[in-house]
Amino acid sequence: MELKYGSTSFDLDLPPDRLAGVISPSVPLPAESPEEIITRALDACQATISAFRPGDKVVIVTSDITRYTASEIYLPLLVERLNRQGIPDRDIEILIALGIHRKQSEHEHEKIVGPLCKRIRVMDHDCDNPAALVVVGRTSSGIEVSVNRRAREADRLILTGVIGFHYFAGFGGGRKSLLPGIAGRQACMASHFSVLNPEPGSGRNPLATTGNLSGNPVHQAMVEACAMAPPAFILNTVLSPDKRIMAAFCGHWREAHEAGCRFYGEHFSFPLPARADLVVVSCGGFPRDINLIQAHKSMEYASQALKDGGVMILLAECRDGFGNATFFNWFRHRDLDEFEAALRQRYEINGQTAYSMLVKARRFRIILVSNFPEHQVEQMGMMAAHSLDEAFSRAEGLLSGDWRALVMPEGGSVLPVVA
Repeated sequence: MELKYGSTSFDLDLPPDRLAGVISPSVPLPAESPEEIITRALDACQATISAFRPGDKVVIVTSDITRYTASEIYLPLLVERLNRQGIPDRDIEILIALGIHRKQSEHEHEKIVGPLCKRIRVMDHDCDNPAALVVVGRTSSGIEVSVNRRAREADRLILTGVIGFHYFAGFGGGRKSLLPGIAGRQACMASHFSVLNPEPGSGRNPLATTGNLSGNPVHQAMVEACAMAPPAFILNTVLSPDKRIMAAFCGHWREAHEAGCRFYGEHFSFPLPARADLVVVSCGGFPRDINLIQAHKSMEYASQALKDGGVMILLAECRDGFGNATFFNWFRHRDLDEFEAALRQRYEINGQTAYSMLVKARRFRIILVSNFPEHQVEQMGMMAAHSLDEAFSRAEGLLSGDWRALVMPEGGSVLPVVA
């Protein structure tokens, strides 16, 4: 069995008596081509697109390089549809929803927009530039929401992205392209802070979890924010594990997104009779393992299949390091209560991800196969390995008796659900 790691892979050969199963979505590929799927989705939204007029200034929001969305396929088809409405290229701008991520390189812009490179203006969102932001309102929980000024002042705003599981917002896509995608840093931080229960020391809200929107406080904050600067419509893709477009949802920003989430949940949940002693998980290769913050998603999903005290081998190259300069600093807190208190005092999204990672490192025994030096991996509460063979050697020393393993070749794409 081949397990992806960055742009390469490792071969896994487990004896049949040790293999409890392979956790992988069973997703039949559609007969239509990716272009046909996008075209059909746009056709279903044509009544809304027909309201666009020559002279309209249009901003299209799309994801950065850390989230592959097939944008190089759907953006040209979307722009072509706008051109048909009499909107020329010069009146269209593509805005990269960085949230609090780093700016993109010129090469990364080229990969994101594909054939539109040097044809349509492409801009990175800047969450820290007050002049580039405008306040649009306040949520019911008191979050002041500021968003990208160019997006707010456009005649027509379109959100695009990909729908997938998110470990505390329930699902990605839809409203998330606005908050945190093109919001100010303070709003990003405050919305993500909703993942914690209000009372100090009470930990994470149990409804802020993977695959759940109902009662999810993080999702609610994002929905309220999106309603303050509502887009004309959204276009979201659903991708197969090999990154092929298998479905697209186009229409009202909330209704189309919820339909896409239902579709994704049905196809990418994996029922399990029981948890295992060992879980071997690959993020699915680049870009899903581009950095540790992105790789954490696979760690979160894999933890749902692992017994307390069990061993996880996580394959995550992390060629971009941690994914944010402040992430590793949070691991100066080794005690979880101390960590939570520090997080409540000075909340950071990266701190929340670091906290969630340390919770799992304390609950399980995690072996990380990555580019990180051993001392950094140990500081994060995990064990380091530089190959799958080395990781297995360490794992076998931690396991006893008739242990059995579950394998997740596409850990960032499938959610184990134990009956």
